[in-house]
Amino acid sequence: MAHPGRNGNVLDGESKVQRRSYFHRGGETALKGMTIPEHFSEIAARFEAREALVSIPQSRRLKYSELQMQADIVARALLADGFAKGSRVGIWSSNNVEWVLVQLATARIGAILVNVNPAYRTRELAHALERSEIEAVFLTPGFRSGDYVAMLQQLIPELTHANGEGFDSKRFPHLRRLVLFDPNKTASGAATVTDEGFLSWEEFLARAEKISIQRLEAESAALDPDDAINIQYTSGTTGFPKAVVLSHHNILNNAWFTAQSLCFDENDRLCIPVPFYHCFGMVLSNLLCFSVGACAIVPSEHFDPGAVLDCIERERCTAVHGVPTMFIAALEHPRFPDADLDSLRTGIMAGAPCPPELMRRVMEDMHVPEILIGYGETEASPLTHLTCASDSIERRVNTVGRNLPHQEVKVLDVESGATVPLGEDGEICFRGYHVMKGYYADAEATREAIDENGWLHSGDIGRMDGEGYLSITGRRKEMIIRGGENIYPREIEDFLFTHPKVAEVAVFGIPDEYYGEAVAAWIQPHAGERLSELEIREFCKGHIAHFKIPSHIEFVEEFPMTVTGKLQKFRMREIVIERMSKETSPSA
Repeated sequence: MAHPGRNGNVLDGESKVQRRSYFHRGGETALKGMTIPEHFSEIAARFEAREALVSIPQSRRLKYSELQMQADIVARALLADGFAKGSRVGIWSSNNVEWVLVQLATARIGAILVNVNPAYRTRELAHALERSEIEAVFLTPGFRSGDYVAMLQQLIPELTHANGEGFDSKRFPHLRRLVLFDPNKTASGAATVTDEGFLSWEEFLARAEKISIQRLEAESAALDPDDAINIQYTSGTTGFPKAVVLSHHNILNNAWFTAQSLCFDENDRLCIPVPFYHCFGMVLSNLLCFSVGACAIVPSEHFDPGAVLDCIERERCTAVHGVPTMFIAALEHPRFPDADLDSLRTGIMAGAPCPPELMRRVMEDMHVPEILIGYGETEASPLTHLTCASDSIERRVNTVGRNLPHQEVKVLDVESGATVPLGEDGEICFRGYHVMKGYYADAEATREAIDENGWLHSGDIGRMDGEGYLSITGRRKEMIIRGGENIYPREIEDFLFTHPKVAEVAVFGIPDEYYGEAVAAWIQPHAGERLSELEIREFCKGHIAHFKIPSHIEFVEEFPMTVTGKLQKFRMREIVIERMSKETSPSA
């Protein structure tokens, strides 16, 4: 009789039945059955005098006691302004202290934090406001070339006649509060100048005086770990991004077990160049640190490789997270040869495939011997798999490791849905505490993603070995991963179709040495019309995020198609790759 191993699989050699690609990893430590504020309060009390958050561009340093106190002020102000459990509160900002305060404050009262990508333009912002029925937005004046105030004024003409007490928007009926803050000015205590319809950060915080700490504690005590606490946007194959709903239980446990895998404790200092709006930044960076008493350090408002190197050296960081392109940029920076990075020990590289040579350079040249490769998706809170520092170099560069404790994974035949034998390719599926609650206000899309047995279908293709290690071999979905940003072609296609000269368009990913993948577009103009690459790119600017604008554009008279008339994007991709190969060939 075969006996199950500790991971739930049948041990090698004990059965003649071919083993299926299924792996369950238990854990010596139980899941945390508490809310984020409950756990954070314990950590803050235990490590009250230790540094919790450092923002180098703002010259701000907060100990755990200070971080908790300031987050509580924001939480009380939210309650005073009529927000409570279940309220959708958006934040549209790059990385700063205020972002973290809003993150902790919304969790404290059970409001649902809605993360808005700083690169969003009016079209994408409007979708986020509508889809999540956002009631309040905390925002900075802008990001790079994007003027947030102007974009909101364009979307909400009622702001022209609004005052500090709110406004009524016909297009966004749920939205009633806009809080504007400038991270640089709030750092020095200067008031933020606001336009009509916007409340300043200082005016907003002043409302906290109306709510006692006892009232705040009572609101927190009434929360449940399974309550929704966060909405993250992830692109969908049917067009606009979907709103992924995550709970306290989802993200607290994902952050805490990731911290355990990294051997993180209160002595660690994490350099965080990844954006907070993404699960990588918010869960696997901020919340990871706060789950164990470590220090979260912001090197710059947005990614800057020189600032990352300076941060690691000056703050004596023990860990650094990033997508592969960030590590490449740091390694290639002129400052790199002279940077003292000996304090580094570990970190996570995720968000896109990692070339083996890059992994070796990070381990050796960057002095990060315990760097780990991570894999997952927003719908899974987000981390499902992580390599281990004790794994062989081959496993650390050729696999994404094994699933975290208390998670299940299996690989299914894409046609039959049956679990494939070990070593065979199939769709990767997840089940466990980390699976999202669903897509906000989209039951149909939720049913498509999570089957009747609770398995989340990733859309990624991979294979599993006899010890549960997973290798990613492809994707069922058309998703493009550009420098850690998930991009779905349909969204870009839908937008390009609005150009009056475009008759047909196909968007797909092509290899890129720096970003991993780049966005390519084949466009068929209407009969008699002429288009240029510059015209298409100018059409995109200011309407879709910069990373979604195609870098490779071709104008064609026809597309490769199946016999049923479907566009063959794989063939388009092959044609472009073949042409690129010839252009770079020495004999070309």
